Amino acid sequence: MDDRLLKVGGAALAALLVSPLVALAQPAWPSKPVRLIVPLAPGGNQDLIARNVMQRVALEIGQPVVVENRPGVGGVVGSEVVARGPADGYTWLSISNTFVTVPSVLPNVPYDPVKDFVTASVIANIPQVLVVSPAMPVKTVQDLVKLAKARPGQVNVAMSGSGSTGHIASVGFSRAAGIEVTHVPYKGNALALIDLMGGHVSVLFDQVSTSIPLIRSGKVRALGVTSARRSVLLPDLPTIAESGYPGYEASTFNAVLAPAAVPSPIVSRMHGAIVAAVKFPELRNRMGELGIELMANASPEEATAFVRSEVARMARLVKDAGIKPD
Repeated sequence: MDDRLLKVGGAALAALLVSPLVALAQPAWPSKPVRLIVPLAPGGNQDLIARNVMQRVALEIGQPVVVENRPGVGGVVGSEVVARGPADGYTWLSISNTFVTVPSVLPNVPYDPVKDFVTASVIANIPQVLVVSPAMPVKTVQDLVKLAKARPGQVNVAMSGSGSTGHIASVGFSRAAGIEVTHVPYKGNALALIDLMGGHVSVLFDQVSTSIPLIRSGKVRALGVTSARRSVLLPDLPTIAESGYPGYEASTFNAVLAPAAVPSPIVSRMHGAIVAAVKFPELRNRMGELGIELMANASPEEATAFVRSEVARMARLVKDAGIKPD
């Protein structure tokens, strides 16, 4: 037999023998603690949801999940850490709607929200609520629209930066209602709520979970929720769609992403852990009391397609509405 064939055959046999050994030598994921980057300051809903869900995920994967806050530039700082980090499945990113909007608002964002990430799953959906200062002479969405049309540009709407969830909700509502308002930027909705209670601004789109104590105490007045269906915490409050603007919806979602090159078996394992975590009754009830609906996608592919579709949808809205950086 030709010596060359013997050499080739020997090399192939050696490869077949070695490959299983190499595969066995690779440690199963995860073999050490996992890190989740929250690209915002501690204390908000996104941080709260991430920490609670990841406690259950840690039990599912058998390793701690360390939640690390990396705030800055509308989530860009923390998102870049993950996009540029190792694709080994040990660094993940928590996102909300801002992630899909900011790249269309800010120039030169140092990553591509579509090409640089893969989504394990959406983990939560949170309705927003349209609240007004008690000093405002309005009790319904239609009252507010009538007032805004009578005073073009004079109704002030607080927001926590261009492209924020509240800003996008307000822009969508203004376009649907055909009204002109003036947006007032804040560093966060907590400060905006203080000024809303004091009558320094008139309107705010805020998450139900943070506004509901103020609604119940009468410190702000709720006119409608932004979700497709009514909030279980405010069952008597109509949706904005019910109030004359069918099709309007502006809920907040949270999701867990990884660098795009993370192997699909690892992404699938994280997806499975999230599915199990969000089904845990105690966790669902605890989050539900805050108006937060836990959920999971059927697959990472479905989750990734959703986030990518939201990036495209927000790009169109930002362009059509002429949204600019603060």
